[in-house]
Amino acid sequence: MEIKLPRYFKYVIILLGLFLAIWVLQSFKSILMPLVFALLFALLLLPLTRDLEKLRFPRALAILTCIVLVVIVLGLVIWFLSLQVMSLTSELDTIGKNFDALLMKVQEYLYHNFGIQPANKSELFRNLVGGLQELSTTFVGSTISLTTGALTMITIVPIFVFCFLYYRDHLEQFMFKFVSKERRSSLNHTIDNIQVVAQSYISGLMIVIVIVALLNSAGLLLLGVKYAIFFGVFASILTIIPYIGILIGAMLPALFTLATTGHLVDAVLVVLVFMFVQFLEGNFITPYVIGSKVSINPFAAIVALLIGGEIWGAAGMIISIPMIAILKVLFDAYEPLRPFGFLLADIDEVKDKKSGRFRRMFDKLRERARKERYEDDREAEQ
Repeated sequence: MEIKLPRYFKYVIILLGLFLAIWVLQSFKSILMPLVFALLFALLLLPLTRDLEKLRFPRALAILTCIVLVVIVLGLVIWFLSLQVMSLTSELDTIGKNFDALLMKVQEYLYHNFGIQPANKSELFRNLVGGLQELSTTFVGSTISLTTGALTMITIVPIFVFCFLYYRDHLEQFMFKFVSKERRSSLNHTIDNIQVVAQSYISGLMIVIVIVALLNSAGLLLLGVKYAIFFGVFASILTIIPYIGILIGAMLPALFTLATTGHLVDAVLVVLVFMFVQFLEGNFITPYVIGSKVSINPFAAIVALLIGGEIWGAAGMIISIPMIAILKVLFDAYEPLRPFGFLLADIDEVKDKKSGRFRRMFDKLRERARKERYEDDREAEQ
């Protein structure tokens, strides 16, 4: 006998469920965050792992090979950035002197044009030193915490990735236990769509980072900015945090240029370079590299970004977009939740993707190739 509940009671249950989910995410952050990152990396490495297994690699060896390749690439990037940071610290004295001279010019301008008296240098220096001491204390504490978290992620995430990939068949059978046989094809389709979304986003994001790094570095080199490659690569890596990362990436080289040259025009030119690259990335590079698989409207992306940052900090901001894209796939697969999938969808997707015949044809070919590869993998596993 079916029990009908009042509508308001259902809404109360949903709100309580959301609060409970947020509490669980915050309380078990140290466990859930590595699991989520490992799941995304496992989905990214799944095609390469299957290709190695087709070449008669044992599953364990194929997974270890993929993980080692990722570790080598990340290690090279960290090594390059570390060398650049060490070289950059040697210029701190020059930057401090240039800032002092720039501050004097600003004070003189304010005094001659607006009659504002220059501040007492000794008092200003004491305030500055006090602020730097407080900032350094906070920075050291944050660095220790971040380093501890990074070491934990470096050790635990590869283990989780290995387990996800090695036991993927077992995990799939586990999910089948929750649905009837006639609905397993629908579940297979949903899982396949989640894999496509995650793989399209992460692999496409890596390609976008490389392209943006080249464009940023080229623009800064043309302007004659020192450490142009470092600032270009650093800013491109920050694009993994949507909308906010590019702002941080543009501020650092602009301030550095202002400190080294003392000319506001040079700093403005640096900002213009990053604005132009951001325009290219948002309107041409990302839509055609990542494609229409991760079609989330900007409003939903910003809300997800804020929620992810509030729950898990910077890590939550990084994984907010792929996670909300996966949620959209789940919403679209379940009839009662399809209105939420419609709410998250991009306007271009709602308008049946009126973005050009070539792009629609490319998406169809990619979808056909994906289905053929999926069927081949199924046959190989059976």
